[in-house]
This record gives sequence, C-alpha cells and structure tokens, in this order.
Amino acid sequence: MPAGARDEGPGSGGGEAGGVRAALGGLTTRGRSFLAAGLAAAGCAYVLGQDYLVRVGLLLAVLPLVCATVLYRTRYRVAASRRLSPSRVAAGSEARVHLRLDNVSRLPTGLLMLQDHVPYVLGPRPRFVLDRVEAGGRREVSYRVRSDLRGRYPLGPLQLRLSDPFGMCELTRSFSAYDTLTVIPRTETLPPTQLAGDASGYGDGRQRSLALAGDDDIIPRAYRHGDDLRRVHWRSTARYGELMVRREEQPQRARCTVLLDTRRIAYEGAGPDSAFEWAVSGAASALVHTLERGFAVRLLTDTGSAVPGEGGGDGFAGSPQESADAAGLMMDTLAVADHSDGAGLSRAHDALRGGREGLLIAFFGDLDEEQAALAARMRQRSAAAMAFVLDSGAWLTGEVTGAVEERLRLLRESGWTALAVPSGASLTELWQLAGRQRAESQGPSNAFSGGWS
Repeated sequence: MPAGARDEGPGSGGGEAGGVRAALGGLTTRGRSFLAAGLAAAGCAYVLGQDYLVRVGLLLAVLPLVCATVLYRTRYRVAASRRLSPSRVAAGSEARVHLRLDNVSRLPTGLLMLQDHVPYVLGPRPRFVLDRVEAGGRREVSYRVRSDLRGRYPLGPLQLRLSDPFGMCELTRSFSAYDTLTVIPRTETLPPTQLAGDASGYGDGRQRSLALAGDDDIIPRAYRHGDDLRRVHWRSTARYGELMVRREEQPQRARCTVLLDTRRIAYEGAGPDSAFEWAVSGAASALVHTLERGFAVRLLTDTGSAVPGEGGGDGFAGSPQESADAAGLMMDTLAVADHSDGAGLSRAHDALRGGREGLLIAFFGDLDEEQAALAARMRQRSAAAMAFVLDSGAWLTGEVTGAVEERLRLLRESGWTALAVPSGASLTELWQLAGRQRAESQGPSNAFSGGWS
C-alpha cells in the first residue's frame, strides 16, 4: 500500500447469513462454553419450570452472541496502511516497513494482534499486540526486513486478529493490499580510471554539437516562451509562418553499453557467491558508475533485449531525467535477472550498432572458441571495449587455464581490454587494472584522460 492509502478490507461477501456464520465461527472456547451453558440452563428451566433459571440462561447465551455481533461489525471499521522506506534496497541492506492502524469507528477496539506476511528470505514474520485503540485513534508500528538475495518480494496482505474485552470472540481479518520490496544487486564504488580511446565514441560525456553558422545550413526550431528574440531566424519564420529560432549549442551525451551474459551454459554454481551473481553485481556497478559520469547508458543481454527503450529507439536514455528513470528501470531489471536458455551471443552481436556504441563494457561467462570469435567482432562496433570473463574453471579453482588465456588473447588482439575474473575478485581492483592495461596498450600519445573518470 502506498503511504497514506487506506485498506478497510473486503466486504461481507456472503451477505448477512455469511456474516452471521463468520461471527459464530469466531467464538472462542470461553464464548462457546457460555453459549452452551446458557442453552443448557434455558432447557433445564423449561423442564423444571424455574423462571429465574431462564433469565440466567438467556444472559449466558446472549452475551457471546452480542460480543460476536459487535466485533463482526467493528472489524470493517478498521483501516490500515503500509509504507516502505526505501522501496528499493541493495542486497544485504535493511529496509524498514511502517504500519499504521486507524480505528475509524465510533467504538474502541479490544485487544488486537497485527501480523504481516513476508517471504521467509526477508526474515521472521512480524507480529504486534495492540492493547486498545480508542475511537478515531491511531497506532503505528514498524519492523525491518533484509535479504542477501536480490529479487522482488511481496509484502502482505496484512492480517488483523480482533477480540472483544470479554474474550468471547476472536476474528481474523485479511486486508487486500500488498506492496513489493525490490532488492537490487550489490554495487561497488568504482574509482575514476583513465581509458584510452576515441573521443568521438565516448570521452568525458559532455561533447558538444555546434549549430552551423550559415543561414542555409541552420536547422531552426519553433519559438518557445522565454527564448531570446535575437536568435530569431527570419528566413525560416517567413517560410513556416511562425517564429523560428536558431538552435543553441546542444550537449551530446557520450554513450555506454553494458552487456551482461546470462546464458545458463556459461555459468556453474548458484547462490550469492556464484559467478553469475558476481557478473550481475558487476554490471550494476558499471551502470551506476557510468551514469554518474554523465554517460547515456543502456543494459544489453545476450538475448538482445535492451533496457531502457525496449521496443523503440536505440535503447539509450536522452535527458538527465530520463537517465534517472532509466537507472531505476535497469536496476529493477537486474534485480530479477535470471539465466537464459540461449546458447550463443549472436542476438547481442546483432543488437550492437556499427561504430556508434561508444563505450562497451561486457561481463561474459564461459566462452568457447566460436563465442569468443563472435565477442571479438563486437569490438568493431564500439569505440572502446572492456570485458570481464568469468570462466567456470578459473572461478572455481582460482587458476586461469590455457583455454581461458587463449580466449583472452583473441579478445585482446581484436582491441578488447580483457581480464579473467577469479573467485572472490574485487571489481574495483580489476577496474583499475583494466584502466592501466588499456592506457599502456595505447601509449601516452593516444591516451584520453576522460574516458572513465
């Protein structure tokens, strides 16, 4: 439930008859005992002809029925809301769930037990006991949840157990609304690192495209409120019949594609310490780092799907506001990223556009000879490229085999800065090492200092 939203639960559903059955079904042992004793006393009074015993029996029988009726009607006058702080949290970090209960009836409640349903990976099921809520009163409680596993986890529905002051009846009521907690992958803060390369492909993320000076070459746009009248282009104004102004110098954001290999056959093992989880966390760290440096970034997988911008455009976010929205969308995508059934990287290769990708950062699993050759050709479609190869043998044993070295050599010869990732490696250290290797391979005369900073 969003903050401030109220959930007063479902209606009676089965009508009045169903409500009566629900109320009687909530009688406690004490309530059933009172009802049985009252009926027995009334029966004995009828047989023995004792009028006073009839009054006692009616009192004993009516008391639990009255309590059940009042409690049943009161339960639909209790509203609840839930608020997550925050709703998106990194794996291993805690989030706090705030619950608010409002008594919107004219009668005070009795003893209440509040229980929220949470998946077992988030911790034990929280339970709270509320003594009494006055008419129009409010109670607020909170609990913490934490998960070491990324994913999307539902919270709710909220359950409320109501009881009357005499303990005659208890009713359990489930609210209908629930919320979702998104646990995103862990990220590492990556240091600024120089990367040699082509300024046309990426650079510092702040290249500029100048408007041409000639009247015939200017591409004008429609006048907007607040535009300087000195920039009015009169020839275009006469042509289109409305005020047109010259375009200002526009920033052209550098581009970066983060490629995540999700093939099931490319990874071995499972769990938070597996190679696949390292690759997902690495991709998340690279996305955050490049977005903070002003790049227009997209996430690409071996299936060829790009985030953001699926189904249209080239997948890159445009304005800084779009980048902020894109960051959330990409992190949500990584939160639920799973293995694909694909056997190759051909779809990812086809999704890369020739020569206009800018910076390409890839996280690969096992690469056979064919897939390594295909990955090598991806380098031709980017200005600079870096690859982190998580070979299962090297990951599990900690030793880089000859086959892995051969794959790395093929990637490096095609222009990749390629590194093997051993088990438990730090992406921060590999990031710095890759920057140094790239700068050394290009030489000081070609170094471009803004690529990764």
